[in-house]
Amino acid sequence: MRSPHVVVVMGVAGTGKSTIGRLLAARLGVPYAEGDDFHPEANIAKMSAGVPLDDGDRWPWLDAVGAWAHGRAGLGGVAGCSALKRSYRDRLRAAAPGLVFLHLSGDRELIEGRMARRQGHFMPTALLDSQFATLQPLQADEPGVAVDVSGTPDEITERAVAALGTLDGPSA
Repeated sequence: MRSPHVVVVMGVAGTGKSTIGRLLAARLGVPYAEGDDFHPEANIAKMSAGVPLDDGDRWPWLDAVGAWAHGRAGLGGVAGCSALKRSYRDRLRAAAPGLVFLHLSGDRELIEGRMARRQGHFMPTALLDSQFATLQPLQADEPGVAVDVSGTPDEITERAVAALGTLDGPSA
């Protein structure tokens, strides 16, 4: 891996963005930023109540993640951020050109099972349907790769490192 990029680990809730993001950051020797930490309290309260966020809720959050990524330009970093829609990823790239996306993907049954087992997280499994309905996978013109989330966190991280290494130009 050559020049340090900022990698945004994206996907629906329960795909392992935090776990894989931390492992990837450690593997790359760069800092990790938890996307959930950028949410205002109102967003967390809304999601905790089982109410999906709308775009108006997401813009300030995306701007905060984008500002962090902008500050890491040329230094590298990994941030977890669902970035479910193309317009969200476009907004992140506008703030921090050169972002690379790692889309963690998997089938609904696997992801729902993982969500049901995790503890202490504000996102209820009831919102998983809205996450899948909102998801717009990476398009061919977007810099990034998709990695399946089946397997152990270490296996997923290894696949992510290998996939990121295939990107054209400077790699993550």
